Amino acid sequence: MSDIMRRSGAVPTVIAGTPLLDVARAMARRHAEAMPVTDDDRRVIGVVAESDLLARAATLAGPRGDTGPVRLFPKAKVPVEKATAATLMSAPAVTVQPWTTVIEAARTAARARVRQIYVTDHHDRLVGVVTRNELLHALVRDDSAIHDEIADCVLRELDIPSSRVRVRVRNGVVTLTGALNAARIAALTDAVRRIADVSEVDDLLTEI
Repeated sequence: MSDIMRRSGAVPTVIAGTPLLDVARAMARRHAEAMPVTDDDRRVIGVVAESDLLARAATLAGPRGDTGPVRLFPKAKVPVEKATAATLMSAPAVTVQPWTTVIEAARTAARARVRQIYVTDHHDRLVGVVTRNELLHALVRDDSAIHDEIADCVLRELDIPSSRVRVRVRNGVVTLTGALNAARIAALTDAVRRIADVSEVDDLLTEI
């Protein structure tokens, strides 16, 4: 993740105590779909999404559809002038770590149905963000890189002729076909499983 994420310095954030109207204005100004909510130590404690703000505004719209800034949360338990990011944020935030594989991050983003996912360190402090589109591009690139590593490095190190094995990689799943002796099959599949971002090895090799 660390090689494709945007660093935290480029990620707009708000703190839990930021007035909610200021959050809405900041998101509109930056054209942001979501903003992480952090504490004083930059630990990610939640996320405010644009969809949450829009849904609340639509719900509270007047008969003619007019929702002035002061009407954004007129029925909230907390007066609008005291409402903060903590009022609407989703918690806990869906996050991954810099050492999370691209495939695992993509699965996490897909399960959570989020368009971007925040990257935190082992203390939950924000270090970056990555979008679904960036994950998709990384997956395509990683498939090619995985294939090249197997073809150019692993087979060569194991002294296996490339003509004996066909390698196909799709979304991190490696399919191996061909014919080798049992010892080489075991060595090859084990080496492939250790490659970064390989999620699964489909061993279709036959023994000779």
